[in-house]
Amino acid sequence: SQQQEESSWVLSIQEGQNATMNCSYKTSTNNLQWYRQDSGKSPALVILIRSNEKEKHSGRLTATLDTSTKRSVLSITASQAADAATYFCATDAQ
Repeated sequence: SQQQEESSWVLSIQEGQNATMNCSYKTSTNNLQWYRQDSGKSPALVILIRSNEKEKHSGRLTATLDTSTKRSVLSITASQAADAATYFCATDAQ
C-alpha cells in the first residue's frame, strides 16, 4: 500500500509544556502513523494507531484517531528539549 504523507510540523518545544499536533487525512484508512524526523535523519515511526482504536499511548506520546472526522491528534506530555523535531502523519492509502 502506498504511504501518503498528510501534513508536517516543526515542533518548537516549551519544556514541561504539553505539545499537540493535529492531522487531517483525506481517504479512509486502516491505520495512521505518526513519524518524527530529526534533521539529517530518516523519519522514525513513533506511533501507529489503527482505525478501530480511539487512542494509543507510547511513553509520553498519545495519539488519538477520530475516523468520523478523519482527524488524528498527537500529544506530547511534559515535553523536553529532545522532543523538538519535525513530526508528520501518514496514512495507508486504500
